[in-house]
Amino acid sequence: MMPQLGTMLVQLAVFLVLFLLLRKYAFGPLMKVMSDRAEYIENQITSAEKNRAEVERLAAEHKAAIDSAKKEAAEMLENARRSGDKQAADLVAAAEAEARRLREEASAEIKREKELALAEVREQVAALSVLLAGKIIHQELNAEGHKALFDEAVKEMGVRV
Repeated sequence: MMPQLGTMLVQLAVFLVLFLLLRKYAFGPLMKVMSDRAEYIENQITSAEKNRAEVERLAAEHKAAIDSAKKEAAEMLENARRSGDKQAADLVAAAEAEARRLREEASAEIKREKELALAEVREQVAALSVLLAGKIIHQELNAEGHKALFDEAVKEMGVRV
């Protein structure tokens, strides 16, 4: 069993040398790469969380800006509607006032024309009455002459009116 002990010791020595060499040249750099990789992944996760938080903040700002723009647009539309309603009411009121003024002017003009026409008719009636009275005074009339004179006066009145 001795020879086996020597072989075992040699194998143990070779194993220890190989283990030390692997530890120095393989496991060390491998562990460093693994550590660097773990640190890189951790940095990426931290960066992703920061980016996600920034995106959420920007999304909230964007939503607030959109809500503000919608509110402002609604206010502008309401103001425009109120302004349009007021302008329409002002235009209607102005048109009604103008129509009332035109009616009053037309009514006054009709009244003046009516008064002028009545005055003219009165003047003609007065003139015809004077004419008729003058003819009656200058002539002595019988019933036939009176009727003829009356018909003639009516004809003259029809021509003058």
